[in-house]
Amino acid sequence: MMWWLAMSPPGTCVPRCVLVRLAILFSLCGLLSGDSDADRAHELMSRHPVIDGHNDLAIQLRVHSNNLLSRVDLHNFPSVATDITRLRTGHVQTQVFAAYVLCGAQDKDAVRLTLEQVDVLRRVCTEYKDLELVTSAEGLRRAAAAGTIACVLSVEGGHSIDSSLPALRMFYQLGVRSMALTHNCNTPWAASSSSLYDYYPRENNSLTSFGRAVVEEMNRLGMIVDLSHSSWDTARTAIHVSKAPVIFSHSSAHAVCNHNRNVPDWLLHELKKKGGLIMVNLFSDFVACKGEATVSAVADHFDHIRKTIGAESIGIGGDYDGAHRYPLGLEDVSKYPFLIQELLRRKWSEQEVAGVLRHNFLRVFDEVERVRDELRLSPPSEAQMAPEEVKNPCRLVPHQPTQAHRVKGRRSSSAGSLRPPHLLWTLLLLLLLPGLLTLY
Repeated sequence: MMWWLAMSPPGTCVPRCVLVRLAILFSLCGLLSGDSDADRAHELMSRHPVIDGHNDLAIQLRVHSNNLLSRVDLHNFPSVATDITRLRTGHVQTQVFAAYVLCGAQDKDAVRLTLEQVDVLRRVCTEYKDLELVTSAEGLRRAAAAGTIACVLSVEGGHSIDSSLPALRMFYQLGVRSMALTHNCNTPWAASSSSLYDYYPRENNSLTSFGRAVVEEMNRLGMIVDLSHSSWDTARTAIHVSKAPVIFSHSSAHAVCNHNRNVPDWLLHELKKKGGLIMVNLFSDFVACKGEATVSAVADHFDHIRKTIGAESIGIGGDYDGAHRYPLGLEDVSKYPFLIQELLRRKWSEQEVAGVLRHNFLRVFDEVERVRDELRLSPPSEAQMAPEEVKNPCRLVPHQPTQAHRVKGRRSSSAGSLRPPHLLWTLLLLLLLPGLLTLY
């Protein structure tokens, strides 16, 4: 409105009613513009629906129902941030679901617990007709064409394979297509970004030789290497070792919020060289280190990463149901349109936003599978860690029983075989004793 006043002749008196009408007019224009951004966001997302790189619904199923699906309705599950109705509202067409178990299970029953989480996710994704279990990039495209929500399975934390490449391969056979090298604890072969647990302390925060073998085997299988939760040194080494692009499935920009779970600029540049992807996390603690987390604060992370390495290296990894606080306006999976509306308001092009929504992830998945196909003649890795390196007291080291054990076992069996006859003679004597006594 100020430009109109500036163009008026000097001394012009503008009636109050005119000013009020102009103010109303400009307010309406602003509202119409906002509605236009919202409409653009929904229209764009209907054509390029979201691939969300990380969701922890599975651990909530364990917490709320002990994995008993008969006790929940995933069309309407208000106790958590994710259900089918809200995924539809948020234009989420592909959800990467994490099979996650607490670090406290390391060196105990982490493999069993992870198998149970994979099992419940497979059931979710096959028993609900809105969902479809998908194991390839082409499967994602087919599911989008069919109008179903594609489920991609991931394992969150290398402690879930108990330092075993055969266990890694079996998870792949079950449909797992991504694994985070660590969670909030070190493994014997990789360092975490967290100091919450004291598992396997080390001075070198990078990958060991076995850790490199894990990355190489994931390349051979066609599993996406996920570096969220890894130490920066582990992440840098994994980027250099991997023949395929890698991802941070749910991490944000360290330059915007200096949390150790976020990614510094120098590491973003390494990621870019590999053609990888950072999928921005929406956990409030990673979004706003100071002040309140908002949609605008999340968009600041997108802006910074775009400025640093380009929009083609960015995706979305909401971390819903894996955190306890989310930004105002982004409280659950239905709210993604508000984030996209903000990016459009900040003059992101529709092509850039479409890449963030899904196409950047598809490019990475395609490339991971291309590397897998190149390595198809390579045999499975037989790399192992020595028991003294793993230091897992719950592991049984298989070996043939010694001769002494065999002899002892046979003696025990022989002794046991003599007991029934002795017992029979004793019973017979007790039965005959009264008759024998009457003879005297």
